[in-house]
Amino acid sequence: MSRGIRLLSVVAAVLSTLLVVRSASATHAWGCYHWPRSANPFSLTFGNNLTSNWSPYLTRAAYDWSLTSGACNNSQNPVRATVGPGGANSKNCRPATGHVEVCNGSYGNNGWLGIASIWVSGCHITKGSVKVNDYYFNMAQYSSAAWHSFVMDQETGHILGLDHQDTDFNNADLLDACGRGSCMDYSSDPTNNTTPNQHDYDELVIIYGHSDGAAAIAPGASASAAQNVDEDTDNESSWGRPVEFANGRPDVYERDLGGGNKLVTHVIWVQ
Repeated sequence: MSRGIRLLSVVAAVLSTLLVVRSASATHAWGCYHWPRSANPFSLTFGNNLTSNWSPYLTRAAYDWSLTSGACNNSQNPVRATVGPGGANSKNCRPATGHVEVCNGSYGNNGWLGIASIWVSGCHITKGSVKVNDYYFNMAQYSSAAWHSFVMDQETGHILGLDHQDTDFNNADLLDACGRGSCMDYSSDPTNNTTPNQHDYDELVIIYGHSDGAAAIAPGASASAAQNVDEDTDNESSWGRPVEFANGRPDVYERDLGGGNKLVTHVIWVQ
């Protein structure tokens, strides 16, 4: 083989590797966290405590996470998400056990666009909340429909037990076989990252590919008591210790509530 041909072969191999790297695989579960249930599919209701400009994005997120048909979706998707009346105020967005509350408000110049908090007992999610920060969404940089959809779909995806596919704002989008980006992939221009893609649905099938049994559905008395502590999730100081980092700063925090119970918070910061 001539030197020129060998060089072309090496270049082709490198390019092929790069293409594989930017084509995501389903390996982005958020630890072992999942909602306990006895069978699939299972239903989860997002409590709507949003103002009217945000409500359509939550409705769309619930629809997106429930898809089972169409090219590059997954017919075995275990999630059936719906939107129902909220049961919290927008300030604390505090959920009751077994519930998810979704809120918006001007939470201040604190650096975060959105947070998703889950209360867990062992690996089981027992309740969750999502907050989106209008202090930044009212700014021109983040006021677009794409940014609203990107953050809402991503934060509700965390509530289901998904982590990010990628946390670099400036690299190429991770695409599925249909050319779709993912809301679980950071992007400085989220135009192509407003919904889940096939890799997200595939990961949900993996996360919920087992049964917890009927006895595991409700948390025990000690778990419920620990998780009903009056937690404040408005600011970084209340989230506990940082356990994961992205782009040079923490993006996942854990707060120990005792007895094997934790409050775990995923944060998307402004760029």
